[in-house]
Order: sequence, then C-alpha cells, then structure tokens
Amino acid sequence: MIFYQNIATAVAVIIEKDSKILFTVRNQEPQQGKLDLPGGFTDPEETAEETCSRELKEELNIQISPSQFTYFGSQPNNYQYRGLTYKTEDLVFVTKLPDSAVIQLEETEIKAVKWIELSNIDLSEIAFHSLQEALKLYLKTKP
Repeated sequence: MIFYQNIATAVAVIIEKDSKILFTVRNQEPQQGKLDLPGGFTDPEETAEETCSRELKEELNIQISPSQFTYFGSQPNNYQYRGLTYKTEDLVFVTKLPDSAVIQLEETEIKAVKWIELSNIDLSEIAFHSLQEALKLYLKTKP
C-alpha cells in the first residue's frame, strides 16, 4: 500500500502601508504571543484569494475583494497543533489596506495588531518558519 501525505493549503497576507507591514499577535496556540500575518486555512471549494478575503473579514473585519490580492509566493510549513504536525503550503499574497478600513480584532484569534517598519522587522519574532522565509524574500524586493 502507498500512503501519500497530502498537504493543507493556507494563505498569509502582507498588508503594507507607509513602509510598514501589518502583523497580528497570535492569541492562541500554536505560537501564542508571536507575530503572524493575517490569514488561515483554505476551505473546500474556495480559491486562495477568496480565503484571503474571508480571513481578513473574520480576523480584522476588513473587507477586501478577492481580485485585490496579488500572489507573491509560497513556502512549505510544519504546523504543530495539539501534538500533531500538519504539513501545509503557505501561499503568500500582497494587498493594500483600504483608506476606509477600520480594524476590529477577532479577539479569540488575534491579541493585537502591530504596524512594523520594513527596516525594523525581526524575523525571529515571526511565528512560523514559512512566513519568516516569505518575508525575507519580500524584504529583498524593497529598496
């Protein structure tokens, strides 16, 4: 018998404004208290861009159309949860924060948001290796 360990798809969104990136502070495990990018797991029958839109609405009460997300890249991840390791492929997108956006936190998931200057991002404070790697590549695209 052959066993294939398929991966779960997740998204993360880089929201940049005025040379800063919006980070969330995780309010639950895994990696509670660490910095994260808004995002989450893709539901069945949902595109990655629809996941970005849904997750931003759920986590931050920000409404952004799926067409407003630009794919940046992907990174593999090991997501540790309740004693199990889930293999994920984290798809990273970029978008702009609408001027009219008013952030309201989903406090069971998000403890706070932090806007951090591009030059002050400490990758060791980021919850997941996949997002550390994605942000490292993203920062290389900046002057």
